[in-house]
Amino acid sequence: MARILLEIVTPDRVVVSEEVDIVTAPGIEGEFGVLANHAPMIAGVKIGPLHYRVGDKEEWVAISSGFCEVSNNKITFLVEAAEKAYEIDVERALKAKERAEKRIQAYLAQAEKIDYARARAALQRALTRLYVAERAKKGTHT
Repeated sequence: MARILLEIVTPDRVVVSEEVDIVTAPGIEGEFGVLANHAPMIAGVKIGPLHYRVGDKEEWVAISSGFCEVSNNKITFLVEAAEKAYEIDVERALKAKERAEKRIQAYLAQAEKIDYARARAALQRALTRLYVAERAKKGTHT
């Protein structure tokens, strides 16, 4: 099977640089998949799980928002942050989820003035990290 070069880049580091069989990512307009020899495209990506496969090996990465470019049998993600499943500190993600949920509840109860969009993004990041960690542990794509 032909492969495509996957690169996931953040301002701090190159998280992934590997030839893969398929990439599935959270696009702004919905999840999308890319195989080798895909037509050129540029797409916005949102906070969510990115999944890729090399042979029988599945890998999961939690990504934040950014952009994706497909060109010349290469797919590049330029995102604010990205963590491979094994890098995720599940305990820390659970605490971040709880903090974000409390802030959102306080906002909805009008007990606290907060940046609602920021709290929602924090919750989405925490949920994505937990999802990616769980999928990698189970070895499934759902």
